[in-house]
Parts: sequence; structure tokens; C-alpha cells
Amino acid sequence: MSETLDLPPTSTAPTGVTSPATPAVRVEGVTKRYGQTVVIDDVRLELPTGGVTALIGPNGAGKSTLLSVMGRLLGADEGRVTVAGLDVATTKGDVLATKLAVLRQENRLDIRLTVRDLVAFGRYPHSKGRPTADDLVHVERALAYLDLTDLADRFLDQLSGGQRQRAFVAMVLCQDADVVLLDEPLNNLDLRHAVAMMGRLRDAARELGRTIVVVVHDLNVASCYADTIVAMSQGRVVASGTPEEIIRPELLSGIYGLPIAVHELDGQRITTYYC
Repeated sequence: MSETLDLPPTSTAPTGVTSPATPAVRVEGVTKRYGQTVVIDDVRLELPTGGVTALIGPNGAGKSTLLSVMGRLLGADEGRVTVAGLDVATTKGDVLATKLAVLRQENRLDIRLTVRDLVAFGRYPHSKGRPTADDLVHVERALAYLDLTDLADRFLDQLSGGQRQRAFVAMVLCQDADVVLLDEPLNNLDLRHAVAMMGRLRDAARELGRTIVVVVHDLNVASCYADTIVAMSQGRVVASGTPEEIIRPELLSGIYGLPIAVHELDGQRITTYYC
């Protein structure tokens, strides 16, 4: 069974992407264990400032765990992570929240909120619960950015799974942090909305100067929308580079354990695979 995806126009690297010599995120020898099981094994990685970075790899590769350690949702057993030069483990939460925003893979709330109320939570690191006129402008801008303006006054439990996912991404973007970590942001999205979501994230990296890091399973999403791809397997980083460097049949076939072909289509590298 082959995998295909509607393709965006061929893109160039966004303005503002810099050399890994000045990384937005630096991972230094990070190891994470659950009991005797090592799920991240001495990961060393530098992610460039600006643009979209995609973390790819099979289930159990350590992608989500690594993202959680980057975002201080989990603590590392060894090593450290810095974001914009700040140690995520020791920096005060309110300071770190102005530099780093994180969206978990699963998001649940025990209170009934409208979409606008949820998105407004993204301003808390700046407003401390007392939103200003500027905060409200950011909220309306984030709603419009994710095509949620018409849904702004609906309660979250009145939305589809895909609409809720877009609302949570809008909240994270509204935080206005330099680095945004998103764990599987395409969950519950159909093809059209998945393409639109990745386009919005790419635009946010270019137009708003954000560094966007996403965990994705679709290799063609990574190939078409990411500026940098990090390929993981068995808790380690196997390779990191541009789509041209990572979307190669021999590399991907070795990581995923099945034959993967790579085709050039309208300047994009597109993968197909057969079980």
C-alpha cells in the first residue's frame, strides 16, 4: 500500500534560518530511562534557529520522549537541554514560558471552555491572568491564523477532534514563544486540514520568526514542509539534515525495516512503501 499526499508548492528555506552553530535547541548527552529500559540513549543534537524541524522514526524510536524532555514535561536522567541558551531543567517556569511553548500529544481539560478562552490561556506567561488589549489582539490573531474565528465562541466539547486540535495549536502559537514544540500536531486532522496545518506552521516559522519542532509520522509531510529532519531509531538519532539528506531510500528503509522508494515530484522528495 503506497502513501501519497497533496503537495504544496516547492519551498525554499525560510528567512532567518541560521547555522546550527547558533542553535535554538541544544541537546547534550540526554538519556532517559523507565526502570531498566533506556528510551533515549545519549542523544546529542543541535536544532537551528528558525524554520520547521521534523522528528521522524518508527513507534518506540524515542521521538515523543525526546520532545517531552526538551519541553521539561519529563526530566532527563543524564545530560541537559538548553533552549535559547536557557537550561530547561533549572530556568524558572515563567521565564522559560516566554521562550518555549509545548503541545502534548494528548490534551484533556476538566473544565468547560470556549475556543477563545482556551487560546487566551496562551497569553498567561505574559498577562499573568490579567489580559491587556495587546493580549486580546494576539488571541484574535491566533484564532484567525488557524481558521477558528467562526468557532471562537463554541465550547470545546462541541467541536470535532480536528477542530479541537487546531484550537490547542492556536493556544500554543498565541504564547508567542521563540521555540514551539508540537507532539503529533496532525492528530485527528483529515488530509485537507493536515496540509493546512503544516502550511500554517511553516508560515509561522517564516513570518513570525518561530522555531517549530514537530513529531510527525508521515514521511511526505516531513519532506515537503520541514527545513530540517531528525531521524530516530531505538532511542538514538540516526541522522539529521535537510530533506535532501534524510529522505533517501537506503536510510529510511534501514530505519523503518521495510523497502521505501523515493521519487522526485515537482522538486519534492516523495516516498512510497509496500507491505
